[in-house]
Amino acid sequence: MERRSLLRAAALGVGTAAFSGSLWRQAAAYPALPGTSPYGALQAADANGIMLPSGFTSRVVARSTKTVSGTGYTWHKAPDGGACFADGTGWIYVSNAEVGSAGGGASAVKFNSGGTVTGAYSILSGTNRNCAGGATPWNTWLSCEEVDTGYVYETDPWGVNPAVRRAAMGRFNHEAAAADPVREVIYLTEDKSDGCFYRFVPTTWGDLSSGTLQVLKEVSGVLSWANVPDPDGSPTPTRDQVAGAKIFNGGEGCHYRADICYFTTKGDNRVWAYNASANTLSVVYDDNVSGAPLTGVDNVTAAAVGDLYVAEDGGNMEICIITPGDVVAPFLRITGQSSSEICGPAFNPAGNRLYFSSQRGTSGSSSGGITYEVTGPFRTSL
Repeated sequence: MERRSLLRAAALGVGTAAFSGSLWRQAAAYPALPGTSPYGALQAADANGIMLPSGFTSRVVARSTKTVSGTGYTWHKAPDGGACFADGTGWIYVSNAEVGSAGGGASAVKFNSGGTVTGAYSILSGTNRNCAGGATPWNTWLSCEEVDTGYVYETDPWGVNPAVRRAAMGRFNHEAAAADPVREVIYLTEDKSDGCFYRFVPTTWGDLSSGTLQVLKEVSGVLSWANVPDPDGSPTPTRDQVAGAKIFNGGEGCHYRADICYFTTKGDNRVWAYNASANTLSVVYDDNVSGAPLTGVDNVTAAAVGDLYVAEDGGNMEICIITPGDVVAPFLRITGQSSSEICGPAFNPAGNRLYFSSQRGTSGSSSGGITYEVTGPFRTSL
């Protein structure tokens, strides 16, 4: 038996009693192992330096410090986390700016039904290191500051309503957010080597002005949620306030889908699945078990069919796919940009266009960021 198979069998032998019925069948194949992508092998790099499967094409949507084509707006530096929002027959892609010294924020670019850019504008400014975030069911974008005692800002993708700081969601080294409309909570990751996994329980769903910040605990293998006594995080950081809080090594992106919040941790190169319905935690991908087709795990999104798309911070600059059948494989690779990272993967509402950014592009500088679109035959069934 290969080493990976032995490691996988050992991993599955731990915690089996926590699963039963359909949940166990779903989790039994974790963690994902390398295999053939449903889209086939990557082809030679295109004119934009992107290697894609056959049938897919790429285009540049925006470049940092340059005017977005067809608009008068200058695209922000260091593009990071992003999401798409339906806009009539078109859509909007929002993108954070991971710039410090109050130079951060978020921008939006608007597309018509044919994918033509029709506008671009700022939706948040004057903040610090806006890394990732998440969309809400009421069509706002949560932009998260990746600094100690950082805030979450709720923004309007249409740029009509002013951004609002949501202090009740806690002050810590925020990374990403994912809304769970079933339990009416917002999950939050923390980018620290001894970080935690949180959820915010609003007093009223749809209104983030007040509520309770909770942290995930694990005591004797049993998971539970505990209130954080002081969400302000000063003088004691939120991650140090609750005994038994489960520690995660560098929380990154997160994405909620069908009762599960998927999130990544860069320190141990893992993708996790918190099953909110069953209150269980599984490792979807672990490069110590799976080999290393996916390194530097960062932002994550999912297609409607259930495929996860995980972007690399470094590595060989790939977005990898993890299928519901627990196969991990490269979906695309950016060439000639080894000093950058891939950020902000998000599908348009129809699911046939994928947006993402190379934060520092070919220059390796925050002013060299590039935001891309990939179009092609994304699968709609398994």
